[in-house]
Amino acid sequence: MIECKDGRCTLAGAVNLETALALREQGLRLFTTADTVLDLSAVTEVDSTALSLLFEWRRAALAANRRIRYINLPENLSSLATLYGVTELVAADAAK
Repeated sequence: MIECKDGRCTLAGAVNLETALALREQGLRLFTTADTVLDLSAVTEVDSTALSLLFEWRRAALAANRRIRYINLPENLSSLATLYGVTELVAADAAK
């Protein structure tokens, strides 16, 4: 589930193969400000699909001349990003 207010959004719950499609669509509808900050501190479960989802939102933001930043990545998501060598692509300052 994603909740947004004034360009600051929070993603909560599981982000995995089962939830990714619905979250993708929800995010594409909600992330419409010029600079969106997505707080991931309430994410409870991830798999590698979560990384794909973050990349998809980043591509969509760039295509629309917008910016999306990810903050408070859970440790398991940070570990996956490190394992795949894509930490810089999901770091908060990577979207500059």
